[in-house]
Amino acid sequence: MTTQVIVLNGGSSSGKSSIVRALQAVLPDPWLAVAVDDFVGMLPPSLQESGAGIEIGADGGVSIGPAFRRLEAAWIAGVAAMVRAGARVVIDDVFLGGAASQERWRQALAGLDVLWVAVRCDGAVAARREAARGDRAAGMAALQAEVVHRGVAYDVEVDTTHADPQTCARGIAAWVG
Repeated sequence: MTTQVIVLNGGSSSGKSSIVRALQAVLPDPWLAVAVDDFVGMLPPSLQESGAGIEIGADGGVSIGPAFRRLEAAWIAGVAAMVRAGARVVIDDVFLGGAASQERWRQALAGLDVLWVAVRCDGAVAARREAARGDRAAGMAALQAEVVHRGVAYDVEVDTTHADPQTCARGIAAWVG
């Protein structure tokens, strides 16, 4: 079977978005990039600042509410529909719920050929990247570095602590059938 979906999971500032761009450059066919950050950006401001949606604490912790989950389910179903309509998609996500987050995607992508990829990065390195970016709450990268991988099953793992996005992308591309 030919890989239809690549799901990258890693904490904030782990390098997922850079790997996605590198994958789009190295893979022979066109692949669409879909990111949880884009989904969050689609939310109305009222859900980006409330307990019903998504709330980012002063310590970088992220809380998710029921309205977020309902809209996220629709977004995930929409991504799966794009793949079923013939698009190849690379998903950039942060599995805040670890295995439960993966299960939401597994259910939506059932019957499709999915490559599950761990994007790991040392928490201290991710925290330095986070500080350099300036667009994330301080502490988010360190809090997410390990928790997003708890209970998640992968086909391939990359570590951006010392590897650049192009090297990681080439390693992932080798697994794409």
